[in-house]
Amino acid sequence: MNFHTSFDWEKITPDQDGFEFMFGYYDRCAWDVTGKYHLALRIPELPNRLPRADEKALIGLLDGKGSFLPQVETSTWCHQQGCMELFLKHRPDCFVFNDFDAESKKMVARIFQLGKGIVGRYEYPIYAMSPDGNYAVSLNFGRIPRRGYSYAAVPIPKDRFPADLDSDGLRLIDLRTGESRLIVTYRKMLEMHPYPYELEGKYIWLNHAIINCDSTRVLWLLRSITDEVTISKMWRTYMYTSDLQGNEVKCPLPEVYWTNMISHQIWGAKPTEIMVDANWDHTGHHVIVFDDCESPFRARKIADSHGMFAHLVYSPDGKWILADSYPDLEQKQTLLLINVATGQHVLLGKFRQNIPENTIHEKRCDLHPRWNPAGNIVTIDSIDSGKRAIYLLDLAPAFAELEKQK
Repeated sequence: MNFHTSFDWEKITPDQDGFEFMFGYYDRCAWDVTGKYHLALRIPELPNRLPRADEKALIGLLDGKGSFLPQVETSTWCHQQGCMELFLKHRPDCFVFNDFDAESKKMVARIFQLGKGIVGRYEYPIYAMSPDGNYAVSLNFGRIPRRGYSYAAVPIPKDRFPADLDSDGLRLIDLRTGESRLIVTYRKMLEMHPYPYELEGKYIWLNHAIINCDSTRVLWLLRSITDEVTISKMWRTYMYTSDLQGNEVKCPLPEVYWTNMISHQIWGAKPTEIMVDANWDHTGHHVIVFDDCESPFRARKIADSHGMFAHLVYSPDGKWILADSYPDLEQKQTLLLINVATGQHVLLGKFRQNIPENTIHEKRCDLHPRWNPAGNIVTIDSIDSGKRAIYLLDLAPAFAELEKQK
């Protein structure tokens, strides 16, 4: 399928009646260390609703040739982030995925070994893995009220604050030993909050934890809302960071920087650099970076506006940025490749957000671009054909086109 006259996109998932295929989020690697296999979820093709607790997804491997090799089922998955399936670096023939353990009635992260099956588990679900593969961070998925980012198997609590502020928060998991500990509690976050009075009467939760490029720091979002989350009732956002021991806790971006101005955030190409998609000058959503250690921070623009709200992600070598977008007025999503040194970009494709009107917002299909380990291939999730599928593009022609623009 051609989404662009210059670049040849390849669909790498099969067509199966009653099912769709996806990977999930953009801030993680879908491939094994060899680049041979790409993780994917086969999910039921649901009507206009989110999954129920009894509806499972099938985790499998893509071989890059259109085949889906089934491996194991999970009962915890969502349309935006899947089940956090990721290969383990210290056990390259194993991947982890989140699941609900019916016996203990809790969420866990299971370890699946290729050719053998489930060979172990971590006692807490995984949200994000460190680039060096040694650690993962976990948070309470049950508190996430946005069901496109949490799991139907875990009920949302009625308490607006956690019952015990000292026993919930951000948790670090040692992936080699399985040991875990709470590194930043809700109480610590409230102590560091720039204006805690604003949280009075609000429901609070954590989301979007990410570990930086040298595996030394983590950022995450503390969010709050008065009523049920809907498109018309948006949440308020506070970005926090700390080291992996839970020290040096900061709140570098409180809500005042967010409302209608930032859509997404991620660590940059340097250990203390944070990158956001921001419209702080009201001329469009630019690629912006700032230093987590500089207070007050000084923002630097890498590239001019790339259109609508976008997910941004650096290449493994830090020379390039992939930037997708939410649909424009024509319901088209764009994907750009940006040269970090020059700010120049090339359009990799336009994709139809081909869904019926009034579709539940959390069931939308973002492109969520992901790099392969070598940094020369991108895959995306797209619903251009009317069903979720995964597409692949070799970036060599795009790199060449950007080199010509210098």
